[in-house]
Amino acid sequence: MDYRQLGRTDLNVSALCLGTMTWGEQNSEAEAFAQIERAKGAGINFLDTAEMYPVPPKAQTYATTERYIGNYFKSRGDRADWILASKIAGPGNTIDYIRDQNLKHNRRHIVEAVEASLQRLQTDWIDLYQLHWPERSTNFFGQLGYQHKADEDFTPLEDTLEALDEQVRAGKIRHIGLSNETPWGTMKFLALAEARGWPRAVSIQNPYNLLNRSFEIGLSEIAIREQCGLLAYSPLAFGFLSGKYEGGARPAKGRLTLYSRFMRYFNPQSEAACSRYVALAREHGLDPAQMALAFVTQQPFVTSNIIGATTLEQLDSNIASLDLKLSDEVLAGIEAIHKDQPNPAP
Repeated sequence: MDYRQLGRTDLNVSALCLGTMTWGEQNSEAEAFAQIERAKGAGINFLDTAEMYPVPPKAQTYATTERYIGNYFKSRGDRADWILASKIAGPGNTIDYIRDQNLKHNRRHIVEAVEASLQRLQTDWIDLYQLHWPERSTNFFGQLGYQHKADEDFTPLEDTLEALDEQVRAGKIRHIGLSNETPWGTMKFLALAEARGWPRAVSIQNPYNLLNRSFEIGLSEIAIREQCGLLAYSPLAFGFLSGKYEGGARPAKGRLTLYSRFMRYFNPQSEAACSRYVALAREHGLDPAQMALAFVTQQPFVTSNIIGATTLEQLDSNIASLDLKLSDEVLAGIEAIHKDQPNPAP
């Protein structure tokens, strides 16, 4: 396993991070435990979750994923072996059942969210606490263009960062991170931290895969120069890049088959590009999923690649991608496809 420094901290995280958003929806607690043990055996020390998981979010399953992880820590007693990341939810996103149904990133919500996550996770601290998505309206979750709302009311970033600072000083969280954030938001948080002596964001968790390389446009330079590396989520575009949906196939247990929430990957441009990436992999004798994962992991702005699976077989295959070094010929083929059909599924 390859380990990389998390921001400017003294933590070194595995280049692959175990994602957990299927636990409690597509995976049982026993399956979650098995995945954690398999990942640990492979050298993974980084576990990412969120208060809103599993996905798709709904009131009946809210926070089940954190409870599974907490039960694992209690039964195994190995909490100290893991770098644990979680997130506070933002407004919208069909979530109207958390706290007062008007989610904010203010002090009260942060305090309540951290306390609740600590209890569910059965731990005294969270290593990396992330803002799951901005409270303000901006271009994330598939939006490329920015539509400004001049009269929008959202928690000032100063207030959010000051509240997070209190949690760091209390020892409840060690470091903070951003997620689904923009270049403006990232640099604003970093500038405020430097000016006020508040916690500095050590990572940014945004989508990044062969069908969505929009991170490269404005954020990759920030990630490298500011040591605020990418924790890449959806590296397989919810399994689309594995090739299992090729030719109109809809496997019964596939996430894109089960949940209409993720249909942005099913557009003509995305399907055409995906077919070319799958064909490229097979032309070179590579597993399409492993090629897609290896591409993400090797990017210089990536700190860790968040892999998820619903079976141990999928998890083993994803972990094996770490040993794949893409040839210059394969990389040239990827760039040629990207040039023809850039970011078809942002």
